[in-house]
Amino acid sequence: MKLIQSYKIPAVLLILILGFVFASETGSISSGAGEYSILSILPPLFAILLALVTHEAHLSLFIGIWLGSTLVVQHPISGLTYALDTYMVQTVTDHGHASILIFTMVFGGLIGVISANGGMAGAVHAAARYATSNRRSQLATVLMGFVIFFDDYANTLLVGNMMRPFTDRVKISREKLSYLVDSTAAPVASLAIISSWSVFQMSLLESPFEQFGISVNPYFTFIQSIPFSFYCILTLVFILINVMLKREYGPMHAAENRAISTGKVLADNAKPLLDPSLMQGKNITPSHWSNAFIPIGVVVAVTIGGLIITGLKSVTMENPSLRDIIGAADPYASLIWGSCISSITAIGISVGKGVLNLEKALESWVNGVRSMVMACIILVLAWTIGSVCKDLHTAEYLVSISSNVLTPNMLPFITFGTAAAISFSTGSSWATMSILIPVVVPMALHLMTLDPNAVVESPVFLATFASVLSGSVFGDHCSPISDTTILSSTASASDHIDHVKTQMPYALTVGVLAMTLGCLGVGFGVPVSVILITGSVILFVIIRYVGQPVRAV
Repeated sequence: MKLIQSYKIPAVLLILILGFVFASETGSISSGAGEYSILSILPPLFAILLALVTHEAHLSLFIGIWLGSTLVVQHPISGLTYALDTYMVQTVTDHGHASILIFTMVFGGLIGVISANGGMAGAVHAAARYATSNRRSQLATVLMGFVIFFDDYANTLLVGNMMRPFTDRVKISREKLSYLVDSTAAPVASLAIISSWSVFQMSLLESPFEQFGISVNPYFTFIQSIPFSFYCILTLVFILINVMLKREYGPMHAAENRAISTGKVLADNAKPLLDPSLMQGKNITPSHWSNAFIPIGVVVAVTIGGLIITGLKSVTMENPSLRDIIGAADPYASLIWGSCISSITAIGISVGKGVLNLEKALESWVNGVRSMVMACIILVLAWTIGSVCKDLHTAEYLVSISSNVLTPNMLPFITFGTAAAISFSTGSSWATMSILIPVVVPMALHLMTLDPNAVVESPVFLATFASVLSGSVFGDHCSPISDTTILSSTASASDHIDHVKTQMPYALTVGVLAMTLGCLGVGFGVPVSVILITGSVILFVIIRYVGQPVRAV
């Protein structure tokens, strides 16, 4: 092991030198659609592999950005300066990105206050009679993931931070907590009838439906496609079976055994993205649980209220439905309102009850914000490499190499694989959906020689549309540069690379099953109910006979 470590740095340096020399000597790869090449996937692939090898996610992402920028401007020094003064500045000044950064940091301040005022410790104390076992705490975490269904960002930060004290108490590893948080966030939000995800997906259907004169309501098409979201559905099935049987395999088994045997919820060399020590000092006296849960409730209530208020303000039609209101809402403003007003509420409760004075309350809020700095840095880097991939036409290249093998019955299978590859490379499910749906929907309508209104209600079309979503979430779950994966590591105070390594075998298990049994099955006429039942049985068999019991050693 020491020998491997001794050669790791020289090997990485050699790869870097070769990569930059190759990038600076290569011609432009973005001058025309016909010239896209495999070089376009080099920066994200390099960053991901380097992160897994070195365990340094921040450095790996930055080097990937630098390499991609070098490919764009064809010079390593100019590539460095362009990455710093153009790509990163554009990333931070993007409205959506800036809103998420503000929400993340202010939410960290909220957690800092409710930790310092003893509310979080009081909640743990109050719930101790119910969260009496490892299994019950995992089930409670999964249940919370189902309850916070309206947005994946809110889901990860709320569930991870709320459940971490409970799961630590019963010796659940941070790797397992981050897996439960990550794998209930996007799947639940994407399957919910009303959520930021469902509205976004439906909005992408409106243009191609109008182009082909399709009279079917896009919302009805989305509802029909839900049973075909095989990865998202089977992921939730996998989690429930996994928790009930308490069997693990791969790196997760080692992590859970470590936590049960030694009480160490983090590995010795772990570098958690969130540092709870900045938010909660030693020997915090538990206070009433309401000091934590009232501010948390305010986050949920204000965010939902904000969606309705901004939606009603923006919607133009008379007598709008709830879907129309949510579709016209500003989720970023709603999240910022929720985090800020809940922070004010938490400070007000702490000072009003005499638990903290104003100075201590504000200090704990600032410490909570500071605890999120590392997470915000990695978010900025992840978004930036996504911008680099956009300029390198990474997604277009992946679409071009898959379009040559498309037939109607293979359409869901190829679409799922392409979506997964794009999402894994760019770290963004929404970017993947916005790229693929305008391409895949017209392609499906051309390949299936039927009336367009009949096509959009056929199982193959519905599975193809759902495969964009499911494939995007699958790639997201496997990618170290995914924003939701980063936020899950942050909220769970887990080492980010440890989270990716422990989650990937589980995601691959479900992903391969969804792609083969699900996408291929629909393409060749297997009923969706048969696919879901068979898939659930297969997952049970895998967990039961491949997984090993977690026990103290």
